[in-house]
Amino acid sequence: MKTLKQLLVTLTALLLLTPAFAADELPIPGYGASRDYPGAHLTPDSNTEYKVVFDLVVEDDNLDDPYPMLPLIARYINTLAKLGVPEENRKIAIVMHRGSGLIGLTNEEFRARHDGKDNPNIDLIKMLHAAGVEFHLCGQGVLSRGLEEDDLLDEIQIDYWALTTLIELGRQGYVQIGG
Repeated sequence: MKTLKQLLVTLTALLLLTPAFAADELPIPGYGASRDYPGAHLTPDSNTEYKVVFDLVVEDDNLDDPYPMLPLIARYINTLAKLGVPEENRKIAIVMHRGSGLIGLTNEEFRARHDGKDNPNIDLIKMLHAAGVEFHLCGQGVLSRGLEEDDLLDEIQIDYWALTTLIELGRQGYVQIGG
């Protein structure tokens, strides 16, 4: 009986001291998940399908640093995973318009348009996409900025118009964040 009790205490300690997901086991490596708050009233439910569309808008003159919403989206995805929401229940979309589509330029095109500076968003866009995030770019913005499909990362989908995309995703049950 004493051995069984010691085994249970040891297993309990290991479970409590070992995080549910190590940082490298989360869908987006290098980005943490939110911290636990004991007794929180609302937390993500692992049986719920989370359909979220992030509406990204950025000014053209603010492109030297990584776009600040991308790390937040990475943390959100990692938090859902940490709390047991399976990948098939994490439906995340990003709609880019009014300048934010420029974060999706290839490095060569970004350099040509931004005084030789590298695009600081490429790695995170690729990681988010690999984790199932869909990137939608406003086709009207593509036309007005004289972009070609080859100017954009392969992870970026060009839609007719951001407004149409936001409405369509809303019709499909996505909750809009930002804008």
